[in-house]
Amino acid sequence: MATTGQQVLVTLRNMIADGQLAGGSRLAEIPTAELLGVSRMPVRMAFSALEQEGFLIKSGRGYTIRAISRGEIAGAVEVRGVLEGLAVRQAVERGASEELLTILRECLRDGDRLFAAGSLEEADFEQYEEMNCRFHDAIVDASGNPAVADALSRSSHLPFASVKALAVDKSQPEREFRRFYYAHLQHHAIVDAISRGQAARAEALMREHANATLPYVDSWDV
Repeated sequence: MATTGQQVLVTLRNMIADGQLAGGSRLAEIPTAELLGVSRMPVRMAFSALEQEGFLIKSGRGYTIRAISRGEIAGAVEVRGVLEGLAVRQAVERGASEELLTILRECLRDGDRLFAAGSLEEADFEQYEEMNCRFHDAIVDASGNPAVADALSRSSHLPFASVKALAVDKSQPEREFRRFYYAHLQHHAIVDAISRGQAARAEALMREHANATLPYVDSWDV
């Protein structure tokens, strides 16, 4: 079950992504807590997470929403595709362990259960984000290449360029269901390639998977 902190994080991230909170605007704990009807603590936690994700910049006692160009975001997304493609190729070339395959298949089962209902509620998107992070982190860890993890960390400071920065358009629930379901099907294809030892195929699929985010970059209000 999602915590209040997670719910606040997702809500604020979506409000920034869809332009309800515009780039350059200032955010403070008390007004934001009052707006969302929560205490200050989950807002404080969400602000800290959004700063790490690249959405916010610390400014005095509050934060400023970072103004970012679509080009910056698109470039970072493409870099993530290259890095995660390299990670999965190296993981396969090293020989995918049973531990890795167990984690990935568990992620697939969790995703299958989420999508079985044919629609996603807000809590479902939060569960998907947690599963998605487990999936990608396991592959990066299995690459055995710390430089990939370091590079991903540096390139994930922009919105949409990190698997931890999930943005959802609540005004189009059916489209968003199809979007995330397609991403989940890509996860299945990636695991299939890993299990068959197909390093080049796994790399190509992972790059395609990351770049599937690119059409949604246009939703960023700069």
